Amino acid sequence: MSKTAKAADPVAFEEATPAPAGGVQPFTFGTEAFRPTAALPALDRMSERMARRVRDVIEPFARVKPRVSAAPVAIRRFETWRTEKPEFTSLHLYRFRPLKGGMLLAVEPEFVSWLVDAFYGGTGAVAPKKTPEFTPTEERLVVRLADAFTTALADVWTEVMPVSMQITSRETNTAYATLVRREDPVAVASYTIVTGGFRPTTVDVLYPVSSLRAVEGELTSKVLDDGGFVGNEWRERLVGALGNVRVQARSVLARPTMKFPELMKLAPGDIIPIDVPGMVPLLVEGRIVAEGSIGEVGEQAALRIQRVNLRSIA
Repeated sequence: MSKTAKAADPVAFEEATPAPAGGVQPFTFGTEAFRPTAALPALDRMSERMARRVRDVIEPFARVKPRVSAAPVAIRRFETWRTEKPEFTSLHLYRFRPLKGGMLLAVEPEFVSWLVDAFYGGTGAVAPKKTPEFTPTEERLVVRLADAFTTALADVWTEVMPVSMQITSRETNTAYATLVRREDPVAVASYTIVTGGFRPTTVDVLYPVSSLRAVEGELTSKVLDDGGFVGNEWRERLVGALGNVRVQARSVLARPTMKFPELMKLAPGDIIPIDVPGMVPLLVEGRIVAEGSIGEVGEQAALRIQRVNLRSIA
């Protein structure tokens, strides 16, 4: 082989001049890692809360209480996610404000068919679809399901920031899903649903990473502020935990004093004079939390609270 032919042959050229150690490395396009977004911890926490909401969304359709778990939010190339999905998939695209981009909801079509069968009291046996399209009944149900799902999702997001969702299109072919360009990264929140009558299925929610970066400040600050619990949820958990705590409360009517010789001479029938104060303390764990007056209710002595000082136990 001549030198001219050898230089024109890329394979022979690579064999003749191998890349030096530490030089140019082999690279396959499409395998590069994306820069992680600081919003992932907040999205993970919202996904955990959303998983509890999804149970309430699915139950009216499935007629049973499902088990729902949320997977950690993953950053993926949109085209990679799309090629892993069946071509026939129920897709719902929404305009998502204040995020500049949209949001995509993906539901498995066989799960929609099973929900229709379960909703109308069927046996749960779903035959494989022969044509890539929904029946009119399935179309109506999947629209109701998507609307209920996104309403719950908007409520979860509102705990961090006010949001609004507006449907832009519904598709049944992944090739027509135009959330972002094929090479753009998306954050994928997946919810695995187990109903008992149908195999485990997954509902995916996709957010463009470029849109999330615009609200990273709000999301990360909220995570740091509440440590994972937001607003009413934190209060409900705290109240629920405190509701099972039992404390010992007691009242002291008098504190008479006497000399030690008098104490040693006490015998049955002796009378010790005491002065009952106008205000009697109510003590919890040794601290005065309230004061009141002594009286009777029926045949029992009682304490009427007149002043409360809960700060003493705060």
